Amino acid sequence: MIYEVVGDILLSKAQVIAHGVAANDPMDQGLAKSLHENFPALHKDFHHWCHQQHPKPGEAWLWGGVDGVRIINLLTQEGGYGHGARPEKASVSNVNHALRALKKIIQKEGFSSVALPALATGVGGLEWGEVLPLIKNQLGELNLDIYLYSTYQAGKQAKEPDI
Repeated sequence: MIYEVVGDILLSKAQVIAHGVAANDPMDQGLAKSLHENFPALHKDFHHWCHQQHPKPGEAWLWGGVDGVRIINLLTQEGGYGHGARPEKASVSNVNHALRALKKIIQKEGFSSVALPALATGVGGLEWGEVLPLIKNQLGELNLDIYLYSTYQAGKQAKEPDI
């Protein structure tokens, strides 16, 4: 079931948080910056993975940290390669492919809940009206709780049904 919620995704009680990035993203803007600040090892491990795998937009990578923290990095944007290179804007196609990759990870890992931000609408530059139908199409039939943090409110615990 998909629930749109209001609050701070970093306070989610979902089993895993997913967010959009570019390969080798500096993680210095938006939700990625907050995740980098809260989980410095995520940033280091993500860059190591990018250098080893040379991922393409549309792929996804699951990171596991201490205390059972799980974060799925969805490659929704091009760019990030080269010293000082900035990620480009997200594309509907990349987001759709990344959501398909997210679906595979969810099914493989057996997650019962996932939290998603208003994916690719901040730094990624897409409109929520373009992204929400993709999420519903790719993830709507899964048997788990999906919490869409469509409106961010710092420090506010969202009401996540069924948790």
